[in-house]
Amino acid sequence: MASDNGHHPGLVRTAVGGAYGVELYPGRSSSELVEASLRGRLKQDRRTGDAVVPGDRVRVLRHDDGSHTIEAVEDRRSELARRAPGRQGAHRAKVVVANVDQLVAVFSVTHPEPRLRMLDRFLVLAEANGLEAAVVANKIDLDPEAVEPFAVYGEIGYPVLFTSAETGEGVEEIQSLLRDRISVLAGPSGVGKSSLLNAVEPGFSLRVGDVSDAVRKGRKGGYVADTPGLRELGLWGIDDQDLGTCFPEFRSHLASCQFRSCSHTHEPGCAVQAAVEDGSISRDRYDSYVAMLESDG
Repeated sequence: MASDNGHHPGLVRTAVGGAYGVELYPGRSSSELVEASLRGRLKQDRRTGDAVVPGDRVRVLRHDDGSHTIEAVEDRRSELARRAPGRQGAHRAKVVVANVDQLVAVFSVTHPEPRLRMLDRFLVLAEANGLEAAVVANKIDLDPEAVEPFAVYGEIGYPVLFTSAETGEGVEEIQSLLRDRISVLAGPSGVGKSSLLNAVEPGFSLRVGDVSDAVRKGRKGGYVADTPGLRELGLWGIDDQDLGTCFPEFRSHLASCQFRSCSHTHEPGCAVQAAVEDGSISRDRYDSYVAMLESDG
């Protein structure tokens, strides 16, 4: 079955060179995965930008010889991009995945110890790109008492799930979180992302040496995007004046600052600094904000 003009709706799952793995009729039990190339106009766009990336919704034409071409790309709801070399030493945004619904930040409660500054950067990345975000504290079986560092994120309003791939704790909640969405899992090495995904659904995890830019599909619905080097998806595209809005707990205080251009670091009459002093805003989270402000992204 095809749509108007013989075009089939598809979801780009992999992108390797000029070859694209596209799932036709995604979400249906009758969906199929095909290899497709780009039509001429899109090939030209690919030389000048990121014409087609994993996560893109596309229209595919099936030819009489059984080959397929991507004829059109639908407007993207969201993009995640990393900094890439540009002309004359400048940098440009290189989109690595499109139409992501949520970012799931996975950290361990111990072994390794949680790197909360990195977690804060991932959450800011989600906020800046209009994505939902959730926090997963894995390896809870190793130290059930080591949950305190994650409490602040629940207080802010982020869903916080405590999980163990070993015991199965929280696995059903992860399944519900991933269902019917395109998710990016972010976190440092050693926190158990692959083991957790395999606990959710055997074979769901992305294996070492597999296709680098890929969107994996679970049998129970939902997709997980593999974005190697996610830590390179820095904050370089976020203006300093906008960084505060990416901290949800800052937002109710921003309009009360004495100066509209307040950086919330040294100005008199700063409502954010006052909220830190009275405990309304976590000191650790505020320190993360200052560190990001002072970094180059």
